[in-house]
Amino acid sequence: MTTKTRSTPTTKDFDREFRAQVAQMTAGLAPTAFTTAWADWAMHLALSPAKRRELQRHALQRAQDTWAFALRALTGAPVSPSEGLAGDADHRFEAQDWSRFPFNVYARAYQNNVALLKDAVRDVGGVTEYHGELLEFAVRLLLDATSPSNYLASNPELLALTQSERGQNLVRGLQHLIEDIERTLKGIEPVGAEEFAPGKTVAVTPGKVVFRNELIELIQYEPTTKQVYAEPLLIVPAWIMKYYILDLSARNSLVKYLVDQGHTVFMMSWKNPDEKDRDIGMDDYVTKGLRAALDAVTAIVPKRKVHAVGYCIGGTLLSIGAAALARDKDERLASVTMFAAQTDFSEPGELAFFINPSQLAMLEATMHRKGVLESRQMGGAFTLLRAQDLLWQPMIKNYLKGKRDPMIDLMAWNADGTRMPWRMHSEYLYRLYLDNELATNRFPVDGKLIRLSDLSVPMFIVGTETDHVAPWKSVYKVDNLVRSDDVTFLLTSGGHNAGIVSGPVHPKRHYRIRTRRLADPHLAPEDWLEAAAKHEGSWWPAWQGWLVEHSSGKTKPPAIGAPGKGYRVIENAPGRYVRQR
Repeated sequence: MTTKTRSTPTTKDFDREFRAQVAQMTAGLAPTAFTTAWADWAMHLALSPAKRRELQRHALQRAQDTWAFALRALTGAPVSPSEGLAGDADHRFEAQDWSRFPFNVYARAYQNNVALLKDAVRDVGGVTEYHGELLEFAVRLLLDATSPSNYLASNPELLALTQSERGQNLVRGLQHLIEDIERTLKGIEPVGAEEFAPGKTVAVTPGKVVFRNELIELIQYEPTTKQVYAEPLLIVPAWIMKYYILDLSARNSLVKYLVDQGHTVFMMSWKNPDEKDRDIGMDDYVTKGLRAALDAVTAIVPKRKVHAVGYCIGGTLLSIGAAALARDKDERLASVTMFAAQTDFSEPGELAFFINPSQLAMLEATMHRKGVLESRQMGGAFTLLRAQDLLWQPMIKNYLKGKRDPMIDLMAWNADGTRMPWRMHSEYLYRLYLDNELATNRFPVDGKLIRLSDLSVPMFIVGTETDHVAPWKSVYKVDNLVRSDDVTFLLTSGGHNAGIVSGPVHPKRHYRIRTRRLADPHLAPEDWLEAAAKHEGSWWPAWQGWLVEHSSGKTKPPAIGAPGKGYRVIENAPGRYVRQR
């Protein structure tokens, strides 16, 4: 009789578990990354006597300015805290209430401290660029947290509001805080999000689920026109978000817009993975995701090529899959469109603050322990990048002013997060973000390397001006990696989500667009910005016109599904996977 013995934990297992424990105490941030950056700065500052003297002089000047301003403010006359201040004024202190003593002194001292601390971590000779940026980020977090505008006792606007409402704003704020804590602990969506349930008020474009496997559902939308363009569209959304960001309300649903313009649209809906899916990797996302969906689309709409569209890391996956198809001489794609999607990760923007070996080792340990990365961990990283706008201002409004912004479809979608499997996300972060394998022709699919330079189909690339997830200059790099003779790059106003979810009509949007041929010289981003024509309004009609130009005409709408080929109607859209929490 044999007894089953438990495998002995290895040194690697022990260290991984220890890092996971540390991550719980540091909110997932790797202390070694910041301490290494600080040590780099401190040692090089010690070797820079001129810089130290300059900082001492600046510190004395700022201190003198604060004291001189305080003496003026003591007279009782209103004085703006930004009056005569060297550098940019802080818009948080523009209200008249901030001109009264002692609040104007608080604001003046804070602004001087901001200028001094930023000056201290900049332009220290010998400090690596990454360490300098990491320190600036840490300083920004500190300064955001210590602003006098964040606290009741030092914010005259909040004090005046509290006095006028006799404290009822604080009562409401406390109620909001208790309610939010209860919902967080119970895993319930934020207040108001229940009004935007998929299939009821969002994701309501009529369609059918025509394919399902262990990773995706494929939705085919019902036509609304008597004739449709011959080539269907396959949309590959990111798996860190639910697909219905592209099918929100009727006014801003990209799916509805495309269907109404006469396009046959298929949408991939990713499963929300759990602990049992921990070993699903990038190859699975290519084969069981993109390729499986493409097989279904070409079976339902035979003898037609497919316009493939990818959003965010769905666009990155599409570029990987398209390069693999090109490598294998598979010519089923008519074109490739990518929304806010990176292929070259050498300059990933502010997300680089969370992409270093130390940080990834801690994140990988956390994911390995649970089997997945929770959506709130990703959301926390994005919140830190815009702490003033996404953390402190909402806290002030909700808990000190006692006011809640009404929930909108995009906010409700943002709260409806997804998880990511340990293996896939580790591969994605290490191989793409850290090692940049895709842009350097070292990324394998099914065990064989792919090259983006094999891509020769027409391409339409969209970047957004204020994107902090996929900066447009990073998105633009794909133009220098592919071998297409028809690459159109469009830059729209807005951010990573709001810029894409523009709606067909948007009076506050503008965009620039330019097409490059293979024989044309490559333009640097700044030169492209100068050369590209600017247009007012939403970019959707421009892209839709491009799709029409790259289509072969109109025909009768295809049938929904293809039962004889194994693609029967399973259920109505939006399907099962989008409702998983």
